[in-house]
Amino acid sequence: MQALANKQRSLMVARMTKLIALFMAMLALIQFIKPLGLPGLKRRQDAWKLAVAGVGLMFLFILLTAGFK
Repeated sequence: MQALANKQRSLMVARMTKLIALFMAMLALIQFIKPLGLPGLKRRQDAWKLAVAGVGLMFLFILLTAGFK
């Protein structure tokens, strides 16, 4: 029973990290095409900030889910 729960949790983490990566990649692409205009994202060159935020968000999500096992 516990093995099934762990497997489902790992599948959820894998799906969530993929969704976060996809979402942040889409935001970075939009930033390259037309800047979002948010504070700190006024220029096209600021797309790297979105990439760093996405990696940080994925790392935090994985760290939190691993901590609750």
